[in-house]
Amino acid sequence: MNRPTLSFLAGVVALAAVTGFAEMKAPAASGTGTARTAARLPVERTSLLCPAPSTSDLADTSYTSFTPVTTGTDSGGKAELESATEESGDGTSSKKKPAKPVLEPKAPGTAATGDSSGADAPALLGTAEGKYAPGWSVQETTEVAAGNGRGLQGVNCTAPDTEFWFPGASTATGRTDYVHLTNPDDSAAVVDIELYGKDGDLKSTVGEGITVEPHASEPILLSTLTDAPETDLTVHVSVRSGRVGASVQALDSKLGGDWLAASTDPAGSLVMPGIPKDATSVRLIAFTPGDSDADLKVRLSSPTGMITPAGHETVHVKAGMTTAVDLGDVTRGDPGSLVLTPTDQSVPIVAALKVVRGKGSKQETAFIPATSAVGTRATSADNSAKGSTLSLVAPTRTATVKVTASAGSGGGTPVSKTYTIKAGTTEDVELPVPAGLKGTYALTVEPQSGGPVYAARMLSATEEGVPGFTIQTLPDDRGTVSVPQTDEDLSVLQKK
Repeated sequence: MNRPTLSFLAGVVALAAVTGFAEMKAPAASGTGTARTAARLPVERTSLLCPAPSTSDLADTSYTSFTPVTTGTDSGGKAELESATEESGDGTSSKKKPAKPVLEPKAPGTAATGDSSGADAPALLGTAEGKYAPGWSVQETTEVAAGNGRGLQGVNCTAPDTEFWFPGASTATGRTDYVHLTNPDDSAAVVDIELYGKDGDLKSTVGEGITVEPHASEPILLSTLTDAPETDLTVHVSVRSGRVGASVQALDSKLGGDWLAASTDPAGSLVMPGIPKDATSVRLIAFTPGDSDADLKVRLSSPTGMITPAGHETVHVKAGMTTAVDLGDVTRGDPGSLVLTPTDQSVPIVAALKVVRGKGSKQETAFIPATSAVGTRATSADNSAKGSTLSLVAPTRTATVKVTASAGSGGGTPVSKTYTIKAGTTEDVELPVPAGLKGTYALTVEPQSGGPVYAARMLSATEEGVPGFTIQTLPDDRGTVSVPQTDEDLSVLQKK
C-alpha cells in the first residue's frame, strides 16, 4: 500500500473537515504521483459569531449580512443567525429570543439587514452553507444614545478559533472592558484569559479554566480578573478545549466606546490601515509574546508616501510587557495608515491603535487592530450612501484594486470601480454607490495586480455634535480554500 499517498489523502480529508469546500474531484491519472499547483475552491460551510451588542436600554443595533457571488458554488444552501443560549438558575440552558427575527439573508450579491433594540439583544450563532458560505460576512452596528460607551460601536462577527490577541484593552478608571466569549459547538469550551500590562504578566488564577457552555456566550469583565488599574492592557485568549469567538468591548465614560477586534497573528511587520484624516489623538499599543525585545521603525503611510512621525521614529517593545506610545494628531488632516517594521532582528508582535475624533466633551473612540492583507478578496457588509469611508494602503508596491458595491438591502444595481494605489501611500477612495440604492449595501475589495493591499472601512454618524464612528479592517474573507492537487488517480486506492 502506498503510505505517502494515504498520508496526503488524510491531510486533504482533515482540511475539508476544518474548512469545507464545494467539491473535490480526483485529477486525471498520469501515473507519476507528483503534485500540481494547488487549486482554490469555494468553502462549503462557514460559521460566524456575533457578541451580545449592549447592556444599555438606549442601544439600537442593526445587523447586515452579505455573501459575494462566487463561481463554482452549489446552487443550494442557506444562511441563518440564531440566538445563543444562556444558563438558567437550575443549570439548564434556555434560548434568549430577540424581539423579532434578526435577519433573513438574501441571495448572494445582495445585502440583508435586521435590527434589535435595548439591553436584551443576545449573542448570535451564524452558519452559512452552499452558495451562501464563501465570503459570508455579518456586521453588527450599535448606536448608544447616552451613558457609558455612548456613540457608534461596530464589529465584524468573527469565525471561531482557539487563540486571540487584544492589545488596547484597559482596566483604568473610567473604562469598562469586557471580553465576550461565544461557543458555537455542542460541547463546552474551556478558556484561559491572560492580561499583560506595562510591567508584564498580571498574575491571576481567576482567568484560568473559564467554561463556556455549548451554544452559549459569556461576557467577562476584565476588572474582575485583576486588582491592578492598567491604562493599557494586552489580553490573550487561549482555548484549552473546543473553540470560541472572542471580541473585546471597550466602554469609556467620557470618550464613548467601541469594539476592539483581535490583532492579526504575531508577526515581525504589521499594518494598521484607515486612520481618519481628522483624528485628534492616536495611541499605539504593542506587545511581543516572545522572549526577545522588539525594536520597530514607525512610519505613517500618507496620500503622498511614507512619513516618519517626528519624535516617534522608533519604538522599543520589551518582551512580555505592553508598550504604549501617544502619536497625537499624527495624520494632520490627511488619511493615513501606521506601518511597523523591524529595525534589525524580526521579533513577532501584536498591535492596535486607539483613535479619538472630536474635542472636549464631544469625543468618540474607535480601534484599529493590526490586520492581514486583503488577499484574494475582502468584504465589508454594512455601508451607506453617506458616512462610509474606504481606506486602501499599498505599503510596498503599487497595486490595482477593484471595489464592487453590491445591490442594496432594499434595491439597487451593483457597480464596480478600479483604483490604483501608489507604493507607500494610503488613499481614502471615492466609494462606488449602487444605482437606485435603497437601504444598506456591501463592498468587496479585490486586488487585481501589484503588491499587497490592506484596507479598512469607517462608518460615521454625528449625533448632537459627537462624531460617532467605528472602523473595521478588511482581511481576506476566506471565501476559498487552497486544495493541493496530485497527478495520481486516487480512485485506484480503493482497489489496493
